[in-house]
Formats: sequence, structure tokens, C-alpha cells
Amino acid sequence: MAHPRVLAIDVGTGTQDILVFEAGTVIENAVQLIMPSPTALLAEQVRQATVEGTDLFLTGVTMGGGPDHWAVEAHLRKGLKVYATPDAARTFDDDLTRVEAMGLRIVDGPDGVGGARRLEMRDFYFSELMDALKSFQVSTVFDAVAVAVFDHGAAPPGVSDRRFRFDYLREQVERGIGLTGFGFLAAEIPARMTRMRAVARTWTGPEPLFLMDTGPAAVLGALDDPRVGELEHVMVVNLGNFHTIAALLDGRRIAGLFEHHTGELTLEKLEGYLDGLANGTLSNQAVFDDMGHGALELGPIAGPSAPLALTGPRRGLLERSRLRSHLAVPHGDMMLTGCFGLLRALALRLPELALRLPELAPAIAGQLGAPAQRP
Repeated sequence: MAHPRVLAIDVGTGTQDILVFEAGTVIENAVQLIMPSPTALLAEQVRQATVEGTDLFLTGVTMGGGPDHWAVEAHLRKGLKVYATPDAARTFDDDLTRVEAMGLRIVDGPDGVGGARRLEMRDFYFSELMDALKSFQVSTVFDAVAVAVFDHGAAPPGVSDRRFRFDYLREQVERGIGLTGFGFLAAEIPARMTRMRAVARTWTGPEPLFLMDTGPAAVLGALDDPRVGELEHVMVVNLGNFHTIAALLDGRRIAGLFEHHTGELTLEKLEGYLDGLANGTLSNQAVFDDMGHGALELGPIAGPSAPLALTGPRRGLLERSRLRSHLAVPHGDMMLTGCFGLLRALALRLPELALRLPELAPAIAGQLGAPAQRP
């Protein structure tokens, strides 16, 4: 592992952002791809089947929702049939009785599905990515693989997945280990995080697999922007295609947090939430009642107001804001912010790997609260 290589994949709702990082090289020159997200790819396959009037048989594992969910609903409205295995069906709801109420037919296998078109549900397109890299003479040998997905978790029947999701975020923050507390090696993933575990089940390689939540990964990656990383107090906002997360950092301690659906936010509403987060008055119930996930307030930070740093593909929502902000562009590439966060968290989780990642080591202490590890 003289010059370790890490594959980092940030799976979003609109795109999957991919970085091939190799120690000893200029990170700005690293191989990178911005590709359609798995849920967008599956949604397109469903829409094609709808046009062709073909029934569907969904197999595979639990994956991200959104576009694929809406496409399946449209397919059903056309009077076409959708069969799904239990694991695939949980993409739409952890409660399979609610999935059946949508009109899906839960099956254990292909018996009885007739000529329905089979579609595999998954968030991890590893073999396809390897084929793409090989076609451009890029090595597919890695020392670790890191993947970020947004995981609501498996909410019990009758419990809102939004509330269940934010309760999990709160618990992780209260553990006191910062942003890296949202990342796990494959064998460590909590049972409740079904989407992360589904990705781990599809992994067959010998390399260590590291999973992390997309929101915290993006916040962590934003600290690689030189102006953001030097700040003791900062509010980082990641405006994703589907979800928005804002974290108030006080000496890298998470002093406040809120998460919402980007599509539910207006400029004025978001400004109000950020004001409340900054002064310690943001209400968890108010965010939840507005169709968001929730808010966590640990009190306003001491000293002057924290500067505002923005990242994410929907950061233009605050373009005309009265709030002064800095557009965080770590290593010159905003779309790879989550991947950079994955690298940081992985380096802390696997110290033996960090020792051989000199490009990462100098910033580990300041960003994660751990001793810097130099080659």
C-alpha cells in the first residue's frame, strides 16, 4: 500500500458523484465522474416499460427512493402490474402492508409474474463503473471503497420515517464524536440503517467497504475549502437535489443541525431556518410540521456569528439571499464535496490508511478533532 488508492462514491437523488483518489498525485487531477443516480436510472427504465405497456418484476435490494417511487406510481396508474420481492419493495416503505396498498404485489420469486420485465434495484453500480474505468485505462485496484447514501432507516410501523431519521441524527450527534460518527465499516452498520446494509450486501470485493450518510459527508467535505477549513466557527449548508442539511459547527463540535426537503424550501423560509439555527431558537417541531425531518439545537455558539458556507447543486436557492455566504468549492470541485468528506472520515476510521495519505493528514486534526497523522 505504498500509494493507496480509494474509490469514493456519493450517491444522491440526481447524480452519483465518483472520485478515484490516489496518494502521491494532485487531487485536482484525480479521475472523477458525475453520473445519473441509481434512482434516476431505474426511474427511466420504469418509464420505458410504462410506454411499452409492460408489467414489472422488481428484484434486488432496498435502494434510494424519489424518482423511482414516482415512476412506479405512474406505472400503476396506467393499470400495469408491478411485482416486487420484499427487499426491493422496502425501497418504497418499510411497512410492506403500505407498499401493497400502493398496488404492488409482493412475491418471493419469479413464479406467477408471467412475462413481467425484471428490473434490479440497487444503489451500487460497481461492475458498470469498473467497466467504464477500464475502458479509459484506469486501474481498478483499490485499497478501500467508500460509499455515501442517504438512509432514513427502517422506521417501525406507525412511526414517521422523517422523525425516525432525525432521531437517528440526534443520537449520533449526542455520541459526541462529530461528523465522522455518521460513517461505518460494513460490519459495523447499525441494523436500523437498511439502505447502508443493502449496499454492504451487494459488495463482494476483498477491500474494506466504508459507508456514510450523504449529508454529514458533504458538510465534512466542505471543510476542505481553504476559507471554510480555517474557521473555528462556521455554519455549513449542503443544498442537495432532494435534501438540505445545515450544521452549525463550534470548534468542529456540532452545535446545531437541521434537515429538510429542498423542494419544500423557499428563499425566505430557508433564511428563517438559518437565522434560527444561528441564534439557538430553531424548533424541531416547526421543521417537522413543515414536512422537514427536524432540528437539533444545543444552544447558540459563543462569540461572533458563524460565517455561512454553502455547497450542493441547489446552492443557487440562496443566490439572492440577504445572508452573506461563501460558496465552498473544495479542491476546485463542488460536486465532489461528499467524496472529499468520505475520504476524511475513512482516513480517521482506518489510521493505517491515513498514514499513507499525506495529502489528507495535515487537515485531519483541525477538521476532525484527532491528532494529525503524517507519513
